[in-house]
Amino acid sequence: MGSSLSPYRLSKARDRYNIFNFFNALSYALLAGNIITLFALRLNASSTMIGLLNALVYISYFFLPLGKMLCKLFPIIKIYSIAWIMRSLFMGVVLFVPFMENAGRHDDALKLTLLGVSLFHLFRGAGLIANNPVLDELAVGPDRGSYMTLIQIINNAVAMFASFALALLLGRNPSLILYAIIMGAGIVGGVFSGALLRGIPEPEKDAGEPKGGVLKIAWDAFSKPAFRNFMILFLLVALVSAIARIFVVVYAREVFSQNDGMVSLYTVFGGLGALMMGMIIKFFVDRVGAKPLYLTCIIVGFLGLLPTIFFPGKAVDNPATVIPYLSFLFFIVNFAFLGAEGIAQTYFLSLIPAEGMLDLGILYFFIFGIGGGGGSFLAGIFLDTFDGMGISMFTTFKVLFILLVIILGVVLFFQKKLVSLGSLPLKGALEIMFSFKDLRAITLLDKLKKTEDSEGEGLLLEALYETPSKLALKGLLDKAKSPRLTTRSDALRAVGALENLGEDAEKALMSDLITNPFTTAYLSARILGDHGFFPAVPVLRELAASKDYMLAGEATIALAKLRDEAFRPEIEKIIAKTKNPRLKIMGVEALGIYGSPNSLSVLMDLLRVKDPPPYLRDAVILAMASILDIQNRFYPLLVRFLEDNFLAPVIAMDEAEEAYELFMSGRKGRRASRKESEGRFTTKQAKALQPAVAAYMNESKGGPLAQWILELPQDLVQEVIRVVLTELVLDDEFSSYGRLKLLISHWAAHQLRILTKDIPISVKQS
Repeated sequence: MGSSLSPYRLSKARDRYNIFNFFNALSYALLAGNIITLFALRLNASSTMIGLLNALVYISYFFLPLGKMLCKLFPIIKIYSIAWIMRSLFMGVVLFVPFMENAGRHDDALKLTLLGVSLFHLFRGAGLIANNPVLDELAVGPDRGSYMTLIQIINNAVAMFASFALALLLGRNPSLILYAIIMGAGIVGGVFSGALLRGIPEPEKDAGEPKGGVLKIAWDAFSKPAFRNFMILFLLVALVSAIARIFVVVYAREVFSQNDGMVSLYTVFGGLGALMMGMIIKFFVDRVGAKPLYLTCIIVGFLGLLPTIFFPGKAVDNPATVIPYLSFLFFIVNFAFLGAEGIAQTYFLSLIPAEGMLDLGILYFFIFGIGGGGGSFLAGIFLDTFDGMGISMFTTFKVLFILLVIILGVVLFFQKKLVSLGSLPLKGALEIMFSFKDLRAITLLDKLKKTEDSEGEGLLLEALYETPSKLALKGLLDKAKSPRLTTRSDALRAVGALENLGEDAEKALMSDLITNPFTTAYLSARILGDHGFFPAVPVLRELAASKDYMLAGEATIALAKLRDEAFRPEIEKIIAKTKNPRLKIMGVEALGIYGSPNSLSVLMDLLRVKDPPPYLRDAVILAMASILDIQNRFYPLLVRFLEDNFLAPVIAMDEAEEAYELFMSGRKGRRASRKESEGRFTTKQAKALQPAVAAYMNESKGGPLAQWILELPQDLVQEVIRVVLTELVLDDEFSSYGRLKLLISHWAAHQLRILTKDIPISVKQS
């Protein structure tokens, strides 16, 4: 869904919403986070009461229909703002709790606490009706998941630092008055955050229109398997998340006798875990998708709860064990389950249609409320029931955590029913998460999005070329549409470095091939050839005759790489006809790639041309070396020859001498009783190579070498090669071509090396 806001207004709205989230998270941490659990424990509340207080967080979602009714009368942002202000103001009743407790009215203090928290969440629930529409309006574009995760990062970072501050303030034995002062600060922050909402643009009207009753919405939605499967698993995850995150505080207090200050310190580790998972999700969500990250969070939660099952009872009173253990437990519980809750919303918003945002959002929060609220309340009853039976809290919590692990195991078993929504499979996502190359590519892409400097853009594209990753493809294809030619070229070059192109890249390259001659089409032709994209053959055949000589040349080379043998004679005609040096050289290179001995005569004719273009003869010689299957070994010899032309005879003789010595050493290594087979090469014939090469290189007498070539075994050399090379050796016109003479001499020595091996010989087929 696209936003109705212009880029400037969207950026401005996001900035204001980010500030709102900062103060909102601070207010929530001081009013309704773990501080409420600690406050209730300070009042000696039962586990059932604690479960009920925390269940109100989720029960608040059932007041969403109230907010929906108000949408008929008022703008949605106005509802959001007033509800947020009112929830903070009504929480003010809790400020009187310390006075009631000091007056000995303990039950009334608990009731007033319950009232304040209930009113807080009632107004919160009514205002939450605006959450999804506002977030959907602001989280648009390719960074949708990333921006949604940024909101979570802000919330988690503030919560973590607030927890650290609380740990310092609460200390060992905090007074209820101190709690009241902290909550008073939270009320001020909540009112201010509510006022900030007035500056957020109103979402489109259709996002706030009612679509029917809750039962009808639920029936229609749950009739779709994809939605139904997600919601069932989400219910179970919400249940486990609520119990684990809420009662880990009780676990620390009641099982390990940790004071409020230490518990607040542990919540700092919990905040750090949530912050780290938020950053991980933000980094990956737009690259790998929501589903694998959701499953990763669940897996981490499953593994993170296992130590609670196996923690030894004898270590309960050992601070050296307990402190690291609880720090890890708070960290991993928040890391996994807050991460799961956050990425679940991203998955949900991708799953539903835009027109169902409001109504299905209510259903989403209903399920969240049922899972979280029901889990919190039932867990509280469970703990009190076991406590009433005289079972130790240590054993009770161990049983509770076993049940949570079993539920997560069920979720993991049925996770395959979740649709991918374009996400990578879990295995592929994990490979990316642990791949330095992919991580660097993501980092470079994020920088590339933000850079506006052409020089910086070029450097980043060069880095992406050196760090090929499939995750970079979409970003590179976007840059391939840049108005700057250099950027388009660099982007396509980086695309070409990828191991696999994929359908999107293939389509983009084919389009570029056709629509952008004289600019980047030649690069697309090269990439398609390098990656073996055979459907491009018909278009490449047409482009081999293009007026864009760079494109025509790359098209011929691409056709050679694609082994379009039927078009090779056409390339030979193009080479003979064209006057363009670059196109002629590229055509020659194409013939070398084909490797057909039938092209040797065409290449030989090119050597007869007077005053050939620079480097044409080198290209012809290298193409012939490719056809003769000796290019890798011959290339360094050619480089040495070009550095000093007078070295040609010396290099050729060295090659012949080395081949002969290798041949003789091979002969000596055989059993003495073995006779040389008739029809194969003899020692006498091998010895004749050196004088034949010497006569050819020093005196330009090719007869002995031609005779030597003709005597090679029939199964070693194809007839067309034998004929062409013999003709070249005997043709006086080529007697001064040092490159050619060196090539033929080296080829002859290479044949002797092959004979030395005395193994079945595979010859190239034309």
